[in-house]
Amino acid sequence: MSDTDVRGGALYLVPTLLGQAPVEHTLPTAVLQCVRGLDAFIAESAKSARHFLKAAGYPRPLAQVSISELNEHTSHDALPALLEPVASGRRVGLMSEAGCPAIADPGASLVALAHERGIRVVPLVGPSSLLLALMASGLEGQRFCFHGYLPVERTAREEAIRQLESDSRRARQTQLVIETPYRNERLFRSLLEICHPSTRLCLATDLTLTNESISTRTIGQWRLVPPPNIDKHPTVFLLLAAS
Repeated sequence: MSDTDVRGGALYLVPTLLGQAPVEHTLPTAVLQCVRGLDAFIAESAKSARHFLKAAGYPRPLAQVSISELNEHTSHDALPALLEPVASGRRVGLMSEAGCPAIADPGASLVALAHERGIRVVPLVGPSSLLLALMASGLEGQRFCFHGYLPVERTAREEAIRQLESDSRRARQTQLVIETPYRNERLFRSLLEICHPSTRLCLATDLTLTNESISTRTIGQWRLVPPPNIDKHPTVFLLLAAS
């Protein structure tokens, strides 16, 4: 049975869009066909999930589709109930708010429970902003580490940046971080202030969208050019210190 078959109970990890890109430009036909055959869904937001399913050509009336919510407010005790339809033989899709589920996403806890209970987990092919950014950065692709969000408080954030740069230099390892889009400019300024001029920084913004922008420069070079337009635009920050 192929990974995109939809026979038998399983938890399908359904990639969604990173923005308003046409779904057919982002997801393979086989994945869309699989999604159209699923019985129910689990998502961070039912509203966003219905929007995606409509774009994906889901054939059933969306008002009648079961969409359970799993987000940062979901308690661990609620997870078993989310898997009950899968255990009874239904084909359930897990979706993130954007991109690949269970990557920097509360769905990881549900996937872990599925494995504990012997439930088949099927990852489907789709856009991961982290891998797309790493691929396009020109930075170290053999050794890399994703840290999620850095601290909001300035002193803690600056200390975290120093540690990232130190770890990158010691291990020759690309460091990846993300930020809430409206805080992008603040993080960018902190990187320019703290990092060594020879450290390379890639900004990968609005990936897969028509206004996609990916640029890698040393910190010294970034200091000499006009600041990029990353305010309120989803961006992956990638850092590689010179050895």
